[in-house]
Amino acid sequence: MPSVIQQIGIPAMLSGMDLIAQAQSGTGKTGTFCVGTLNNVDVLLNECQVLVLAPTRELAEQIYDVMIAFSVHIRGIKVHVCLGGNSFERDVTTLQNGVHIVVGTPGRVNHMIRKGFLSLRQLRTFVLDEADEMLSRGFTEQIFETFQSIGQKVQVCLFSATLDVPTINMSQKFLNDPVRIILKKAEVTLEGISQFYVELKRRSWKFDTLCDLYETLTINQSIIYCNKKSTVEHLTGLLRGADHVVSATHGEMRPETRKAVMAEFRKGESRVLVTTDLMGRGIDVQGVSLVVNYDLPYEKEKYIHRIGRSGRFGKKGVAINFVVTDDDYHRGDAEKLREIEEYYSTEIKEMPGNVVDYM
Repeated sequence: MPSVIQQIGIPAMLSGMDLIAQAQSGTGKTGTFCVGTLNNVDVLLNECQVLVLAPTRELAEQIYDVMIAFSVHIRGIKVHVCLGGNSFERDVTTLQNGVHIVVGTPGRVNHMIRKGFLSLRQLRTFVLDEADEMLSRGFTEQIFETFQSIGQKVQVCLFSATLDVPTINMSQKFLNDPVRIILKKAEVTLEGISQFYVELKRRSWKFDTLCDLYETLTINQSIIYCNKKSTVEHLTGLLRGADHVVSATHGEMRPETRKAVMAEFRKGESRVLVTTDLMGRGIDVQGVSLVVNYDLPYEKEKYIHRIGRSGRFGKKGVAINFVVTDDDYHRGDAEKLREIEEYYSTEIKEMPGNVVDYM
C-alpha cells in the first residue's frame, strides 16, 4: 500500500503543481518523486526535462539507482548521474548526446551548466532532495545559481524528513502556491523505531559497552554514528581488533573508496558500518535494524536522519544513544538528550534488559 507521502505527492507531481513535502525517513520519498517525474517525461524530446539535486554523492547515486529501477519499462528513457569525482569527459559526452533526467550534486551540475554542456531550456521539473540541507549554509549559493540558469517557469518540488521554519521561508522564493505535506514536530519521530539510551560514567566505557551490545543482540546490520573522522578511524580499529567485520566511511575518504564501502555494506559483506553524519541522510539499506549513536549529534536536527536509517518502510528498528554523564569531554550529553526529546516530542527510555524483543 502506498505511504501517505506517495498518496498525496505523486498526484500533485503528475498534475504539475509545486510541492513541499516532509515525511518520516523510510516512507518512500524517493519513490514519490521518481514516479512523479518519470511519468511527465517526453522521451521523444532529447533534452533534460528533470533535474534532481542531492547534498551528497552517495544519496545522488542511490536516487539514480532508484530512478533506473523505476524506468526499466519506459522505452527510450535516458537517466544520467552527474557527480564530482566521476569522469568529466564521460559527463560531457553523455550530456551532449542528450538525456531526459539528470541526478547530481550541485557542484558538478552547476559546472556543466556554466560550461554549456547541460542545457535547462526544456526543463520541466526541478527536485531538491534533503531540502533543509540544500537550502542551508553550504549549498544556498549553488542552488540560487541553478535557479538562475532556468529561464522558464518549472515545477519545483522540495523533499526532506525535517523542514524547519527558515527552510520553509526560504522555499517561498522558489515555490508557486505549492501543495504542502508538513508534519507537526510531534509526528516527526519515526514510528516503528524504539529509542533508548545507555548512561555511562566515563567516555572510556563506550567501547566495552558497544562490545557487550553486539555479544547480547542478534543483529542483521547496524550503523554506528560518530561525530569526528578520528573517532570513526579509532573505533573501527578497535572493533576489527576484537574480530568484528566492520566497514567505515567519512567525508574525507576518496569518492571511489566511499562507493566501494557502501557497496560492500549493501551486499551484507559487512554487518557494521561506522560513519559520521555523511551517512545520516537518505541512505537506504533495508537490512539495518540497529543504529547506535556512539556520539550524540552536535545538532538535534541530525538525530532524526541518523535513526531513520533503521526501521525502513514499516520494519522494526532500534536506536541506542550513548550518554556520558561524568566526563569533561562529554559534558552536556544528558542535556542534549533532553533537548532531542523536547524537540521531537518523544521519550527516549533507558535501555531495558530485553532490548532484543524490540528488534
